[in-house]
Parts: sequence; structure tokens; C-alpha cells
Amino acid sequence: MNGDPQRGFRLSLIERFFRRLSGKPAFVIPPMAPRGPLQLYPSPENWDHWEEYDAGAWPRRVKRACTLVPTICFNCEAACGLLAYVDKSTKTIRRFEGNPMHPGSRGRNCAKGPATINQINDPERILFPMKRAGRRGEEKWRRITWDEALDEIGARIRRAFVEGRHNEVMYHVGRPGHERYIERVLKGWGIDGHNSHTNVCSASARLGYQLWTGSDRPSPDHANARFILLLSSHLETGHYFNPHAQRIIEGKMRGAKLAVIDPRLSNTASMADWWLPAVPGSESALLLAIAKVILDDGTLDREFVRRWVNWEEFLREAGRPGGSFDDFIAALSSHYASFTPEFAEAECGIPAGTIVTLAREIARAGSAFAAHLWRGTASGNLGGWQVARALQLVSVLVGAVGTKGGTSPASWNKHAPKLFAEPPGQKFWNELLFPDEWPLAHYEMSFLLPHFIKEGRGRLDTYFTRVYNPVWTNPDGFTWMEVLSDESKVGCHVALTPTWSETTIFADYVLPMGHAGERHDVQSQETQAGVWVSFRQPVMREARRRWGEAIPDDEPTWKSNPGEVWEEDEFWIELSWRIDPDGSLGIRKWFESPYRPGAKVTVSEYYRWMFENSVPGLPEAAAAEGLAPLDYMRRYGAFEIKREVYELHETKLPAALMQTAAVDPASGVIRRDGAPIGVMIDGEPRQGFATPSRRLELFSRTMREWKWPEMALPGYVHSQVHPDELDAAAGEMLLLPTFRLPTLIHTRSGNAKWLNEISHRNPLLMHTADAARLGFRTGDLVKVRTQIGFFVNRVYVTEGIRPGVVACSHHLGRWRVSEKGGSRWASALVSLDNRGAGVWRMRQRQGIEPFESADPDSQRIWWREAGVNQNLTFPVQPDPVSGMHCWHQKVFIEKPGPDDRYGDIEVDTGKSMEVFRRWLAMTRPAPGPGNLRRPLWLGRPVRPAEEMFKMTAR
Repeated sequence: MNGDPQRGFRLSLIERFFRRLSGKPAFVIPPMAPRGPLQLYPSPENWDHWEEYDAGAWPRRVKRACTLVPTICFNCEAACGLLAYVDKSTKTIRRFEGNPMHPGSRGRNCAKGPATINQINDPERILFPMKRAGRRGEEKWRRITWDEALDEIGARIRRAFVEGRHNEVMYHVGRPGHERYIERVLKGWGIDGHNSHTNVCSASARLGYQLWTGSDRPSPDHANARFILLLSSHLETGHYFNPHAQRIIEGKMRGAKLAVIDPRLSNTASMADWWLPAVPGSESALLLAIAKVILDDGTLDREFVRRWVNWEEFLREAGRPGGSFDDFIAALSSHYASFTPEFAEAECGIPAGTIVTLAREIARAGSAFAAHLWRGTASGNLGGWQVARALQLVSVLVGAVGTKGGTSPASWNKHAPKLFAEPPGQKFWNELLFPDEWPLAHYEMSFLLPHFIKEGRGRLDTYFTRVYNPVWTNPDGFTWMEVLSDESKVGCHVALTPTWSETTIFADYVLPMGHAGERHDVQSQETQAGVWVSFRQPVMREARRRWGEAIPDDEPTWKSNPGEVWEEDEFWIELSWRIDPDGSLGIRKWFESPYRPGAKVTVSEYYRWMFENSVPGLPEAAAAEGLAPLDYMRRYGAFEIKREVYELHETKLPAALMQTAAVDPASGVIRRDGAPIGVMIDGEPRQGFATPSRRLELFSRTMREWKWPEMALPGYVHSQVHPDELDAAAGEMLLLPTFRLPTLIHTRSGNAKWLNEISHRNPLLMHTADAARLGFRTGDLVKVRTQIGFFVNRVYVTEGIRPGVVACSHHLGRWRVSEKGGSRWASALVSLDNRGAGVWRMRQRQGIEPFESADPDSQRIWWREAGVNQNLTFPVQPDPVSGMHCWHQKVFIEKPGPDDRYGDIEVDTGKSMEVFRRWLAMTRPAPGPGNLRRPLWLGRPVRPAEEMFKMTAR
């Protein structure tokens, strides 16, 4: 690896724990070839030929020879490194383990990484391209060739483009799993057609962080923190949880204190020094009370705040231009005077004394205070983005932004590669993605797509879903079914997926895409205070290459994969040439080789160019080992670009750059060619942050100018499930769905038998006091009524949840409509009954049962219940600012009736449209200043040409 090729070889956390107890050093880097019989990992020099005993042959000592090929896990966004053990005799993958050369995961994986072998060997996986042979929803298919699929889909898209219907072609992704590849494809096509799951995931937190720092994600330095504050369950189910979990535990082992704000006693909360089961939605009040204590105690980092917060702008807006920094502190203290610990206690239920203690512990940690919020409360509540702003306020006050042990902007710790022949911004704006009502949305208003189509805002000619299952994942899934079933609304639905799902039922083409060891991608994530890039690759193709086979550069990856399982990278190249075979549409040129002018680019050439030109330090590191950059990445699977990345905002701009720059005398912002590149701080030109002021923006001019002046500062918004909004007298309660069960992300890992054995039900968690009051015991059926319907589940009574709150994970409850519809490891067989007038009923006909297949374990299945797809019963609740679906629900808890069965679901999609319109009425639509649709500085995927931001450009 760059700088230190051995840094991936670490002791396990358990070993470190016992070393600390014994007084030995906790962090030891063993030599590359450790002495003695035990090793943590095979050394890279042995990866081409590794011998080990076959555990299945015990007690006989049977040796197996393997080639070890690195790749990346594909089961969440963390991009942890994997090593595939490829048996040389059988030419098959035996298992997946961690890649010790990966700087983020360092050879350690959660349960989902090794379970990749289940997915590759899943007897129910899709192996060949399929085309619908009946009505949508009938699940009648016929096998076709890749050429047929490419020709038919390509001709359809070409016709749409020739007829000027560019906004009728859309790509909808769950987890990208790559850096900028599809952005280049869609820009090459010249369309505004990128949709994503972000607004059912993390949009609110993203907006909150973006307003403060110009980067829409946090990057905490957990390992070096003295105090760690987490909102939600980051150890087992949070953002980048495996790499973060490692470093959170490292921080604790080094003496850091850990506090967790979560109404559930998650695994993370059970490891904490303070578990804070706040009333859901009240977290901003708690955080602002902490900020007030720090202000009142005078323990803030005055110098950091003076230098880096836009306090002068704050004073100008408050009518006090020219005021001093002390005037600012006094004004800030006055603004938050009402957020006393006692007020916060009344709102969130956490004792005032505990809040004061937390504030003082955080102040004591100072610049080594690491904090993280990604989903959880931000994704559950109206105004959840203000929770992120309130949390960041605490970090700013103690000077813990960009520091060792603090929290940095994610963009500092993530590599965004440059791509060859970058297409320009498209000259279209798709209002099905970015409608005028949500000018500040982060990102596309994805989950409202069927509602917009139902309203007549547009239609789709060709719609791609890529590793995305909106019928099951999104709220109000029956509305998705209604729209996807209607060919007048969605002309052609192409599902790019490794597995059958609830959404493939309504597809016209189901095209098999590869798992972690069957595809090319690069990923880089903000897992620590450093920067790395990792390489996902088709394992069998690379193994064949190492075994000396001459593989043509243009040989498709599906020839190395099971059946005809392909990958998106090559698929998009081929499809683009079918759309524009003669180059007359101006598309084909973007998919020609940078090395062979006029020839079709190969996927190897794509990554060769990237690794040669776009990863700093990689060409030199590769040359030192006598390798080309692409071969280095094939060999090791990852490369560390930087370590110890701190205080980039303090970077001094070079004098040569300043010669062509201009300084705004009022704000101190430094611009070059009209774009802000830095800010004058105490007379020195500094890089600053990526905000309009280049400072940390306590006061957001963006919020004021875009019609939300009352929210220009971090504040507290009453959630839609605030106690004042609940009809407690009638028994209305708060349902918390925003958590995963450990090990599972079922949109990707539902076909992993080991994971399903661990977690296969999602009961309704209920506090003992509520259970006693309502008359429930563990295992009882319970009927949960939402605003648009109901679902029937089982109760699990526990002390590990806040009284007055019930909770049910939204990552289980898979279902299928036919006996052999796929995912029988994880899904119940159901009947769907459309009762007319938008009323739908689902009933489970059969739970999970053993089934015959090529895998003998399929007949050893012992679990029966598959959980309940509660998301179907949730109306859409789009936050009027961030666009985030607000997941938390008002519900009534009832005893089931005599006809109610486990898993029953009923929904009225007419009512769901009524709820949608109520939330729509809360928005404050564009235009903003300059007749803009959206602030120019605010990021968005596949950014169009700048003139498209004007409302007049249609």
C-alpha cells in the first residue's frame, strides 16, 4: 500500500482488549510474513497460490490450492474489501473473507461480506436475460439473448430521443456502488434522467450538513475522539457501519466516552456510557440545550468560532452591522436562551442534569468531539434536517470541525475520480425528479414518482430500476404497483438486478447483473480521516488471467460469470452504441476508447485511464512494484491516497493563484473566474469550506432567500409525531420504523441464506408498560392502523424501547406472488387482492418453507415467518424543505379481529394521495432569487447546464 504496505495487518479487537488488560501494547503491526504457525491473513505475495486444509474433509488432512482475488462487498454502501478464495482445481469460489490491504475495512467484515458466497451460489438467482411473456404482474417470462435485449431497448430509447422525448427515459438506482459511472452515461445521452433512493434514506441529514459546510455528509474521526455522540445505531446498522464500528470501539478502548441518542436500546446503545432514549423528533431541543450550556459556561472555542463562523453576516441580518465578536456571542446566547436543560427535559424526557453533564463532557473533549447523524431521527421527522444542523452547531462551538478526533466534511475523505472525455451538462430539467415545489431537495423526489405520474405531470417511455426495489422499499408501495402496472404511464420497465424481487414482478425485461465478485466498479467512502479508493472486479475473470489465460480485452464479463450474468459497466457501453450506432445523435463518441480513437471503449480501458490519470500517487506506487496502475488495483483491490487528513480549511492559497483572483471587500470571499475558491481569514487567503461564504454557515442566507427565513439558523421543528400531534386520549401512538436488524439490508442480501437464518422477522417492539396497559404479551398478534390502512404483526415486549413508542424494522417482510417467484429463503407467498377504488389487500398464503434446489440447505430451512412489509401501509410524507420522506408514523394499536391473520395488509391508495396533497401544500415552491429553480451552489446529481436552473428554461 502507499507508504506502508503492512498497515492492513492488525490485531483483532478481542486481541487488543486482552492486550490492554495484560498491559501489552494494544496496536501491533505484525510482520508481512509472521513467524510461528498462526497468521491473521495470507500475505499478498502468497495470493496467487495459497494452500490450506479443507475443513469439510476433517479428520482427513486434505489440502486445497486457491488463488486469492480482491474485490469489494456489494451489500451496503461501506465498500469493505473482500478476498475471494478461488479453488484452482474446481475453478469455483470457495468463500469470501476480508481484504487486509483495504484501508477502510482493514480485513474485517460484518456478516454480509462473507455471505456474498451465498448470493453467488443462490440456486434461485437470475442467470439469463428474461422478457415478459404475459401481462405485467403475471410473472410469465421467456429467456432472450443479450443482443435481443440491447437491440429492443436501444431502439426504443433512440426513438424517444429522435422524437424529443428525452425526459421520458429514466434510471432509478438504490445503492450506486460506483463513483460517477452512470452520471457519465446519462450526460453522454444528454438527459436529465438520474433518480435515486436518497429521499427515503438520508436527504434530511444531507441538507443539514450541506447548509453548514458545503459537504452533504459528515466524516467523524472516531478512533481519535475523546467523546463520541451518535444519533441512532451506528455500530450495527448505521452509515458505513463496519469501518465506523471498528473505529468507534478503538476510540472507546483509548478512553473515549460514548453517548447514543436512540429510543431503542440498540447494540450501539448497549455499548454506550449514556443511552439517551429521547422522544423521537425532540433531538434538536436536546442538542440546542447542550449548545446553550456550552455558551452559558463560556467553554466554547472562541478562536475557532471567531475565525470560521459567518458571525458577521449573522449580525448584519440581525440589524447590528459592525458589531463585535462579543456582541455576536451575546446575540447567539439570547437567541437560544429558551433552550434550557429544563425545557429540553420536558420535550425529550432526558433529565436536565444529564444534559448538563453531557454538555460539559463534550466541552472537555473540545476539538476531539466526534459526532454522527445520518438516518434515524433526521429521516423520521418533519424538519429532521434541523437536527443535523443542531448537532453540527455543537461541533462548531467546541471547535471540533476538521480536527483530529473531530468531524470533517465527508468530501475531505472521499475521492471523486475524473473520467475521460467528460460530457457537458445536459440541456434538460426533469420536473419528475426536481419539481418546483422542492427547490432545496436532497436529492431527487424519488419516492413521489408514481404520485407525480398519477397527477399527470409526465410519463415514462423507458424506466430502468437498478438494484432497486421501490415496491417493497418505498412507502405506499401499492401506488407504485398501480403505476408500474399501467403501460400508458410506464411504457417499458427494465429491471437490472441480481435477484427476483417485488418490483421485478412489474418489469418487461429482467436483466441479471453481478454480485460483488462479478462486476467492475470503483468506490471511495469517508470511513476515516484519510482518503482511499477501492476496486470491485469480476473474480473469476481475474483468476483466469492469473492462471495464464489470454483473455481478449473486449471479452464480456458474463463469459466468466455464472450463466450469462453481466455487469452494468459493459451493458451501458453496449446499449449506448445500439442507441446511436452511426454517431448521428452525438452519443456514441462518449463511449469510444481514449486509446483507440473511434473504437468502442472496453471496461479495462475505462479503468486503466482512471487509474493512470485520476488517482494521485497510484502510478508511482504501481511502478515501484513493476506494475501498471490497473494491474496494481487488480492485485491489491485498494489504494490509500492520503492519511491523517485534517484542517484542510486552513490551507493557505498559493500566491500564484491569488494573482488571478479577486477578493470581495465586504465578505472576504476570494473568487477566481467568478467561482469562490477561498476566504481571507485574519489577512491570510485560506481555502475555507465549500459554502457561499467559504465559512461555516450558522446563518444560512440560502434558507432566508428561498422563503424559509424563520429557519435561517439551526432550530427545533415539531415533528409530525410530536406528542402535541398525537391523539393520546384515543390511544394514538408513535411508530418508529427507521432501523435495520443487524446483518440485513434486504434489498441486497435477501438471497443470503446465512443472514436470513440470523434475522427473518420484524416484530413490533413494545415497552412492558405499554404492553401491560394494552393487554399484549410477546408473540401475540397486533393490528397496527396507519392513516391509509393497517398491518398485522406479532408483539415483542421489551424494556429496550422508550414507553409510548412502538417500533418495527422496515428492512424485513419480503413477499412473492407465485410458488417459485424467487427469494424463497426470505419471502412469504402472498395473494394480492385489488378490491377496486384503490383498496388493496395482501394476505400471506404460506410462510417460508423448505424447498428443493441444488443447494441442500434449502431443505433444512427451519424458520417460517418472513416478517411484515409495513412500508406498504405508510403514506408518503415529504418534508417541505429537504424533500425527505418522514418515516415516523401516527398509529393506533389494536387487538386483531377474528378474521385477521399474521401478515395481513390493507391499504387505500386514494387516502394515500390525499395525504400526499396535504404535505405538498406545506411546500414553498421556486422560483428563488434570479428566477432560479434551485440555488446554483447546492449540489445535485447529474448537474445540467447552468441555464437550465432558470425557471424560464423549459
